[in-house]
Amino acid sequence: MPHNHDHNCSHEHEHYHDHDDHDSLSTGAQDNLYQYIDRANVVALNADDNCKGSDAIKPWHERASEDKFIESDADDQLIVRLPFTGSVKLRSLLLKTGPADLTPSKVLLFANEDNLDFQDVVDKKPTQEFNIAQGREVGEYVVKTAKFPNVSSLTLFFPSSQGAETVRIYYIGLLGTWTERKSNPVVTVYEAQANLADHQKIQGTEGNFSTFQS
Repeated sequence: MPHNHDHNCSHEHEHYHDHDDHDSLSTGAQDNLYQYIDRANVVALNADDNCKGSDAIKPWHERASEDKFIESDADDQLIVRLPFTGSVKLRSLLLKTGPADLTPSKVLLFANEDNLDFQDVVDKKPTQEFNIAQGREVGEYVVKTAKFPNVSSLTLFFPSSQGAETVRIYYIGLLGTWTERKSNPVVTVYEAQANLADHQKIQGTEGNFSTFQS
Protein backbone atom coordinates (compact mmCIF):
# COMPACT_ATOMS: atom_id res chain seq x y z
CA MET A 1 0.00 0.00 0.00
CA PRO A 2 1.99 2.97 -1.20
CA HIS A 3 1.70 6.19 0.76
CA ASN A 4 3.64 8.97 -0.90
CA HIS A 5 3.26 11.70 1.69
CA ASP A 6 5.23 14.92 2.05
CA HIS A 7 5.72 16.53 5.48
CA ASN A 8 6.89 20.12 5.80
CA CYS A 9 7.87 20.05 9.44
CA SER A 10 11.01 21.15 11.25
CA HIS A 11 13.57 18.48 12.16
CA GLU A 12 14.59 18.59 15.79
CA HIS A 13 17.52 16.20 15.97
CA GLU A 14 19.87 18.32 18.02
CA HIS A 15 18.64 16.61 21.20
CA TYR A 16 19.74 13.08 20.33
CA HIS A 17 21.86 11.07 22.78
CA ASP A 18 23.19 7.52 22.96
CA HIS A 19 21.89 5.84 26.11
CA ASP A 20 25.11 4.17 27.21
CA ASP A 21 26.57 6.05 30.15
CA HIS A 22 25.84 5.05 33.75
CA ASP A 23 24.04 8.28 34.67
CA SER A 24 21.64 7.90 31.75
CA LEU A 25 20.90 4.30 32.69
CA SER A 26 20.02 5.12 36.28
CA THR A 27 17.92 8.13 35.28
CA GLY A 28 16.07 6.11 32.68
CA ALA A 29 15.26 3.35 35.14
CA GLN A 30 13.71 5.88 37.52
CA ASP A 31 11.74 7.85 34.92
CA ASN A 32 10.78 5.00 32.62
CA LEU A 33 7.06 4.94 31.79
CA TYR A 34 6.92 1.26 30.75
CA GLN A 35 4.52 0.23 33.52
CA TYR A 36 2.12 3.06 32.60
CA ILE A 37 1.72 2.09 28.94
CA ASP A 38 -1.53 0.21 28.32
CA ARG A 39 0.34 -2.53 26.47
CA ALA A 40 -2.73 -4.65 25.75
CA ASN A 41 -4.13 -1.81 23.63
CA VAL A 42 -1.00 -0.74 21.75
CA VAL A 43 -1.81 -0.58 18.02
CA ALA A 44 0.61 -0.93 15.10
CA LEU A 45 -0.72 -0.06 11.62
CA ASN A 46 0.94 -1.70 8.59
CA ALA A 47 2.88 -4.07 10.85
CA ASP A 48 3.92 -7.51 9.64
CA ASP A 49 1.37 -10.18 10.57
CA ASN A 50 3.98 -11.92 12.73
CA CYS A 51 4.46 -8.79 14.85
CA LYS A 52 2.35 -7.30 17.62
CA GLY A 53 2.31 -3.63 18.48
CA SER A 54 3.55 -4.40 21.97
CA ASP A 55 6.61 -6.37 20.76
CA ALA A 56 8.77 -3.24 20.90
CA ILE A 57 7.39 -2.10 24.27
CA LYS A 58 9.89 -3.71 26.64
CA PRO A 59 10.99 -3.19 30.24
CA TRP A 60 14.10 -1.10 30.77
CA HIS A 61 16.46 -4.06 31.31
CA GLU A 62 15.41 -5.56 27.93
CA ARG A 63 15.91 -2.39 25.89
CA ALA A 64 18.92 -3.81 23.99
CA SER A 65 17.22 -7.13 23.21
CA GLU A 66 16.62 -7.97 19.54
CA ASP A 67 14.49 -11.07 20.16
CA LYS A 68 11.25 -9.21 19.39
CA PHE A 69 10.58 -6.25 17.14
CA ILE A 70 7.96 -4.52 14.99
CA GLU A 71 8.55 -4.49 11.24
CA SER A 72 6.40 -2.81 8.62
CA ASP A 73 4.60 -4.97 6.10
CA ALA A 74 3.49 -3.61 2.71
CA ASP A 75 5.99 -0.74 2.55
CA ASP A 76 8.33 1.27 4.76
CA GLN A 77 5.67 3.22 6.68
CA LEU A 78 4.55 2.37 10.19
CA ILE A 79 2.23 3.90 12.80
CA VAL A 80 2.42 2.86 16.47
CA ARG A 81 -0.15 4.16 18.96
CA LEU A 82 0.64 4.02 22.69
CA PRO A 83 -2.21 4.61 25.17
CA PHE A 84 -1.40 5.37 28.81
CA THR A 85 -3.16 4.30 31.99
CA GLY A 86 -3.05 7.88 33.30
CA SER A 87 -1.77 11.32 32.38
CA VAL A 88 1.86 11.60 31.27
CA LYS A 89 4.24 14.55 31.13
CA LEU A 90 6.68 13.35 28.48
CA ARG A 91 10.40 14.16 28.68
CA SER A 92 12.10 11.83 26.17
CA LEU A 93 11.46 9.20 23.53
CA LEU A 94 13.84 6.22 23.42
CA LEU A 95 14.30 4.20 20.23
CA LYS A 96 16.35 1.24 19.08
CA THR A 97 15.85 0.71 15.35
CA GLY A 98 17.55 -0.68 12.27
CA PRO A 99 19.90 -2.17 11.44
CA ALA A 100 21.37 0.06 8.72
CA ASP A 101 18.86 0.90 5.97
CA LEU A 102 15.99 -0.66 7.96
CA THR A 103 16.31 2.39 10.23
CA PRO A 104 13.41 4.84 9.84
CA SER A 105 14.40 8.20 8.40
CA LYS A 106 12.43 10.11 11.02
CA VAL A 107 9.66 9.85 13.59
CA LEU A 108 6.67 12.18 13.95
CA LEU A 109 5.04 12.41 17.38
CA PHE A 110 1.34 13.17 17.86
CA ALA A 111 -0.02 13.74 21.36
CA ASN A 112 -3.62 12.75 22.17
CA GLU A 113 -4.56 11.76 18.61
CA ASP A 114 -6.27 8.42 19.15
CA ASN A 115 -7.51 7.66 15.64
CA LEU A 116 -4.78 8.72 13.22
CA ASP A 117 -4.26 6.58 10.13
CA PHE A 118 -2.09 6.97 7.03
CA GLN A 119 -4.56 9.34 5.40
CA ASP A 120 -4.82 11.58 8.47
CA VAL A 121 -1.09 12.12 8.97
CA VAL A 122 -0.80 13.80 5.55
CA ASP A 123 -2.67 16.88 6.76
CA LYS A 124 -1.96 16.75 10.48
CA LYS A 125 0.95 18.74 11.88
CA PRO A 126 2.94 16.65 14.38
CA THR A 127 3.45 17.80 17.93
CA GLN A 128 7.19 17.29 17.35
CA GLU A 129 9.44 15.58 14.80
CA PHE A 130 12.93 14.06 14.89
CA ASN A 131 15.40 12.65 12.39
CA ILE A 132 16.58 9.18 13.45
CA ALA A 133 20.29 8.37 13.55
CA GLN A 134 21.55 4.95 12.47
CA GLY A 135 23.13 2.87 15.21
CA ARG A 136 22.67 -0.30 17.24
CA GLU A 137 22.33 1.49 20.59
CA VAL A 138 19.24 2.98 22.20
CA GLY A 139 18.93 6.65 21.21
CA GLU A 140 17.22 9.30 23.32
CA TYR A 141 15.19 12.06 21.67
CA VAL A 142 14.44 14.84 24.16
CA VAL A 143 11.05 16.44 23.53
CA LYS A 144 9.88 19.94 24.32
CA THR A 145 8.02 19.17 27.53
CA ALA A 146 5.75 22.20 27.12
CA LYS A 147 4.22 20.43 24.11
CA PHE A 148 3.57 17.20 26.03
CA PRO A 149 2.27 18.28 29.46
CA ASN A 150 -0.85 16.10 29.72
CA VAL A 151 -0.65 13.13 27.36
CA SER A 152 -3.18 10.29 27.43
CA SER A 153 -1.88 8.66 24.23
CA LEU A 154 1.13 9.07 21.96
CA THR A 155 1.15 8.14 18.27
CA LEU A 156 4.46 7.56 16.46
CA PHE A 157 4.56 7.79 12.67
CA PHE A 158 7.60 6.44 10.82
CA PRO A 159 7.13 7.73 7.23
CA SER A 160 10.04 6.01 5.47
CA SER A 161 13.18 3.91 5.84
CA GLN A 162 16.75 4.87 5.06
CA GLY A 163 16.80 2.72 1.94
CA ALA A 164 15.14 -0.62 2.75
CA GLU A 165 11.65 -1.72 1.71
CA THR A 166 10.56 -1.93 5.36
CA VAL A 167 11.40 -0.35 8.72
CA ARG A 168 12.19 -2.23 11.93
CA ILE A 169 11.72 -1.08 15.54
CA TYR A 170 13.33 -3.09 18.35
CA TYR A 171 12.54 -0.86 21.28
CA ILE A 172 10.24 2.05 22.10
CA GLY A 173 10.68 3.61 25.53
CA LEU A 174 9.44 6.77 27.16
CA LEU A 175 10.79 8.89 30.00
CA GLY A 176 8.70 11.30 32.02
CA THR A 177 6.27 11.49 34.90
CA TRP A 178 2.88 9.85 35.35
CA THR A 179 -0.14 10.94 37.35
CA GLU A 180 -3.46 9.24 37.86
CA ARG A 181 -6.14 10.47 35.51
CA LYS A 182 -8.91 12.02 37.58
CA SER A 183 -12.41 12.50 36.30
CA ASN A 184 -14.34 15.58 37.36
CA PRO A 185 -16.63 14.66 40.27
CA VAL A 186 -20.36 15.19 39.90
CA VAL A 187 -21.48 17.52 42.66
CA THR A 188 -25.11 17.34 43.76
CA VAL A 189 -26.42 20.11 45.99
CA TYR A 190 -29.36 19.35 48.22
CA GLU A 191 -31.49 21.97 49.96
CA ALA A 192 -31.71 21.34 53.68
CA GLN A 193 -34.88 23.40 53.75
CA ALA A 194 -36.67 24.86 50.76
CA ASN A 195 -36.74 28.64 50.58
CA LEU A 196 -40.08 29.54 49.04
CA ALA A 197 -38.71 32.89 47.92
CA ASP A 198 -36.44 31.00 45.49
CA HIS A 199 -39.31 29.15 43.80
CA GLN A 200 -42.16 30.19 41.57
CA LYS A 201 -45.61 29.19 42.71
CA ILE A 202 -47.68 27.21 40.22
CA GLN A 203 -50.89 29.01 39.38
CA GLY A 204 -54.01 27.41 40.81
CA THR A 205 -52.38 25.86 43.86
CA GLU A 206 -52.38 26.87 47.45
CA GLY A 207 -48.63 26.82 47.87
CA ASN A 208 -48.28 23.06 48.29
CA PHE A 209 -46.30 22.63 45.04
CA SER A 210 -43.50 24.61 43.45
CA THR A 211 -41.32 24.49 40.35
CA PHE A 212 -37.71 25.64 39.88
CA GLN A 213 -36.88 28.60 37.69
CA SER A 214 -34.70 27.55 34.76
